[in-house]
Amino acid sequence: MSISNKHGYYQPSLSFAGVIVSLGIVYGDIGTSPLYTLKAIIGENYINADIVKGALSAIFWMLTLQTTIKYVIVTLNADNKGEGGIFALYTLVRRSKFKWLIVPAIIGGSALLADGIITPPITVTSAVEGMQNIYYEVNVVPIVIFILVLLFVFQRAGTDLVGRSFGPIMLVWFLMLGILGGKEIVKEWTVLSAFNPLYAIDLIQKHPDGIFVLGAVFLCTTGAEALYSDMGHCGRKNIRISWIFVKLMLILNYFGQGAWLLQHEGYKLSELGANGNPFFLIVPDFFLIFSIIIATLAAIIASQALISGSFTLVNEAMRLNIMPKLLVKYPTELKGQLYIPVVNWMMLTGCIFIVLYFRESSKMEAAYGLAIILTMLMTTTLLNFYLHLKRYNFLFVVLFIGMYLFIELILLYANLNKFFHGGYVTLFVAGVLSFIMGIWYTAKKLSERYVDTVRLEDYKKYIIELSADTSIPKYATHLVYLTSVRDPELIEQKIIHSILQRRPKRADIYWFIHVDVVDEPYRMEYKVTHIAKDDIIRVDFYLGFRIAPRINLMFRKVVDELVKNKEVDITSRYESLQRNNISGDFKFVVIEKYLSYDNELPFFEKIIFNTYYLLKKVSLSEARAFGLDMSVVKIEKYPMIFRTPSLINLKRIQ
Repeated sequence: MSISNKHGYYQPSLSFAGVIVSLGIVYGDIGTSPLYTLKAIIGENYINADIVKGALSAIFWMLTLQTTIKYVIVTLNADNKGEGGIFALYTLVRRSKFKWLIVPAIIGGSALLADGIITPPITVTSAVEGMQNIYYEVNVVPIVIFILVLLFVFQRAGTDLVGRSFGPIMLVWFLMLGILGGKEIVKEWTVLSAFNPLYAIDLIQKHPDGIFVLGAVFLCTTGAEALYSDMGHCGRKNIRISWIFVKLMLILNYFGQGAWLLQHEGYKLSELGANGNPFFLIVPDFFLIFSIIIATLAAIIASQALISGSFTLVNEAMRLNIMPKLLVKYPTELKGQLYIPVVNWMMLTGCIFIVLYFRESSKMEAAYGLAIILTMLMTTTLLNFYLHLKRYNFLFVVLFIGMYLFIELILLYANLNKFFHGGYVTLFVAGVLSFIMGIWYTAKKLSERYVDTVRLEDYKKYIIELSADTSIPKYATHLVYLTSVRDPELIEQKIIHSILQRRPKRADIYWFIHVDVVDEPYRMEYKVTHIAKDDIIRVDFYLGFRIAPRINLMFRKVVDELVKNKEVDITSRYESLQRNNISGDFKFVVIEKYLSYDNELPFFEKIIFNTYYLLKKVSLSEARAFGLDMSVVKIEKYPMIFRTPSLINLKRIQ
């Protein structure tokens, strides 16, 4: 169920069902962190009471400061018509005078995508490794790869059906976390003293590697960004209410594992169990197999949520023109659900590489978290400008942003230790993605400077006369062009050249279509301008950054409404067809640009454009990206000449 708020947009209302759904969509990543966090903190060291209590204190305050206050209380207020996520936040601030804000958006989005190649492997591997407590010699690598392959192969079918079971399964998972942890706490009540933040401070100050221990502690909150990204699917209120339950269960489990560790002080984890994971070591023997099954299901759900989030993130980047166009499919009618084959198979390849490269969750833990802290820092940067734009109290903004920049810079420093332990893998992926996005965005902006436009009014007479010139064979009844120019009084020179000069294209009606990607995520509106009655019509689509530009379907609907309102007659002008009331044909002309050799560009711009056009060769064509029916599309090549050589020393001789 959804309700309309005072701003006129719809979002999921607070309900028991909404809270359950949010458990399955929002909390997969952060909810499965007890599988590996304390194991990563203790590592190969002997169990020490001060370290255990310091780690538990740091976990509690990390979840309180980073997740509860920053994300649940403050950041969830930065919604774009009910939608969240780093690109949604960017659209809220991009119209400010600070144009460089695209940089943190690109870095944050790239790091979040890069995180997607390590989250599924670490969660699934940590869960499946529980089998080693039953069968010591079992090789989990083939099992993990099999599960991941099934998970990614299943994406093409969509998750509409099984998605309904995610919430109840995660409810069982969180209840299991709380019960398993609670039964250990009652055996060692002294563990509750770890709520005192002084234990965390002592850990950082007195432990030889205290600051770097925070890198492992940070694993408990790596899924906090998902709280914000999934706001549109679940609603702010459902996330906030469900977080109360989730946080309680997480704290019970962390402190339960801590209580068990305190009872085994002086030992190494490897001496206490085959898997050496306190999560499974607190599970009673009779329940172990069931806990492994539930943990594996929770890990799969966490991975699914991250994969779906990656698809959404890439789709938003494409709509905002900061990433090459890729094929997007819609496996179900569920709102916001999509499937991007290239992203799916690249993520699967990356996940399999991570599993084969690290092989054990303990080695993945050493590399995990470095990319996601970059995303959090970028979110804080953008949030700073949002809070100022919304005129929050200046002192509050300075203190709030200052505190979180301080915390996250410390966490970044703590996580830098992971670079040589495998963190370079995710940073390399994030760097490549940032490079691609940066090139694409910069090239688009530079191209706008060189778009050659003319006044449509100056050519309207010629187009009307061409339409009536029977000496020229008719090219199509309706000729449709896509234009990138927002001003309806202007048109690209290349379109005029295509109509009048390249090969005169006579048509009964000329249509110009412009698609404007707006800041509102799900806006779907259009405007019709009759430039010349019965001859030239312009249609402007205003589509949200989460709306697929299925122009073929949308344009058909617009034409149907215009016919219904008697604003246009699409009946064929051929006499035989007109007598039988048969509609005329529609022909789309898409002009694809290529980089001309007749350019004299500065070195930097030359690198940008060469890379940009190289990326265009492997990306989706304009026609397919806009969902056009290729059977009625004509592709024309047009050279992009940015800057011709100023002087050509060419002499005529006799």
